Amino acid sequence: MSFESALATLIVHSDGETQHLQVDVGTCVRDALDTTAIRVRAACGGTGSCGACVIKYLSGAVNPATLAEYQKLSASERQEGLRLACQIRVVGDTEWLLEHPAHVSSWKSIAPEDLIPVEGQLPELQHFIYGLAVDLGTTHIRISLWNRKTGQRIANRSGFNPQSVFGADVLNRLNAALLTDNRSLEMAQLARQAVLEALRDILARDIGEVSPMLKEIGSVIIAGNTAMLALLSLNGANQLLNPDNWQQPIDCLPLGHDTWQSEWNLPNAKIKLEPALAGFVGSDLTADIIGTRLTEAAGASLLVDIGTNTELALWDGHRLLVTSVPGGPAFEGVGIRNGMSAEPGAIYRVERLDDGHSLKLSTLGAATARGFCGSGLIDMIAILLESGTLKPSGRFSQNPGPDGFLAEAENPKTAVTPGDVDALQRAKAAIATAMETLLTNSGLTWESIERLCVCGTFGRHLNIRHAQAIGLLPSLNNDKIELYANATLAGCEKALLSDGISLFDHYAALTQVINLSYVPGYDDLYINNLRLRPIEMHSVINT
Repeated sequence: MSFESALATLIVHSDGETQHLQVDVGTCVRDALDTTAIRVRAACGGTGSCGACVIKYLSGAVNPATLAEYQKLSASERQEGLRLACQIRVVGDTEWLLEHPAHVSSWKSIAPEDLIPVEGQLPELQHFIYGLAVDLGTTHIRISLWNRKTGQRIANRSGFNPQSVFGADVLNRLNAALLTDNRSLEMAQLARQAVLEALRDILARDIGEVSPMLKEIGSVIIAGNTAMLALLSLNGANQLLNPDNWQQPIDCLPLGHDTWQSEWNLPNAKIKLEPALAGFVGSDLTADIIGTRLTEAAGASLLVDIGTNTELALWDGHRLLVTSVPGGPAFEGVGIRNGMSAEPGAIYRVERLDDGHSLKLSTLGAATARGFCGSGLIDMIAILLESGTLKPSGRFSQNPGPDGFLAEAENPKTAVTPGDVDALQRAKAAIATAMETLLTNSGLTWESIERLCVCGTFGRHLNIRHAQAIGLLPSLNNDKIELYANATLAGCEKALLSDGISLFDHYAALTQVINLSYVPGYDDLYINNLRLRPIEMHSVINT
């Protein structure tokens, strides 16, 4: 997907903190702040009817006051520079003071540019017309609330999965859950409570009512990797730890929904956990396929969802070949000395300046660099490789010392160590080998691929050229490569708007699971892909 638009800088001061945001011209100030830790007060969903989101103008270019502002703000307030954040559109660089922010919340809105448009509606619905889509990720949980009757996305939220205190990867969490029944229940309740908190945040800020609206929700669609579904439902964790089950469907669906409906106070909601495809191929991959419309292309299409558990799907025109590899944690900051998720202070882009030596680091929120998220780490390693500081083997040309190579001389949080490079090499080698294995099993070549859909938290920030240089992505033309930040959520949203049709069951019937541990020659190809170099476009595995 191509994203090109005019940008402006939005600066907001509040409680001694300052947010610097690069936003598209035309962006609503409230919407922009909802993606950060500084949020305005709100209770009406951005219509201006509550008058709570008051913010003070300091300088810059914005639209004139609207009718809602004339109704909610007095003449003296407007003269002081007070505006309603939900009514302000950024025209150019602008600066504001937020004196009375909302309470700090761990739930943030997803940037509009990171959402996939979803079409559909169920005009015949008369009761319980609202629906909730849930992407239950290992690191993040994302939800969106819809009016299914009109096909309107009301609001969305994203936040950390609280189960991460029991381990960053799925195997550690499964082992922790199986220690005692109480621990399993605790982990399930953590995830369930997180979904409810995110939903309540939407209802309070975007609708203005909570308890009455909970009763109006008629459908909840939840997708996730197999481990997350098993931990949520308290069913299937034992099966997952047995390798004999990794290539077959795992029963990780709840034995009943009555308890959930009571916990969430959703008495009229049909809560559906979409079934996983196999041991480590979850329903999040099926949702990705739905969200990206992978099977609608005329030619072959490949999808890679890069996360703590990387899942892949290849559509050859008739069937879906799917698999997974434990190759993603490094791309989400796990196992990296200065790794972190995509939050303020994360280095998401690294560029070499024209002098050929200096580096420009871009961080989320324009904050002081605190570490690398996945896209920034890929940029950094690609630039070090390009400059000769790193060899294709992954070794540094000169020993960087115990502190690693510093991108900024005075900031130790910008260091990349040999261990970091090794972790990324292993992750990208597993992904590259899995892609090539799927191609070989379909009798296809890279030249056959018309679309490569890359899903995951990279969002819009992945530098495709850098990903190709280190061998994470193939050297296809850029017009064949599409980046999606929230494909799993989009697939769940599409399912919410499907009239009596189970899209997940439809695509599950087309899939064939490939267990990479049974593929001859896999280990040799994996070792070959460890080197930091472009993927060999003609490599094959004999099957």
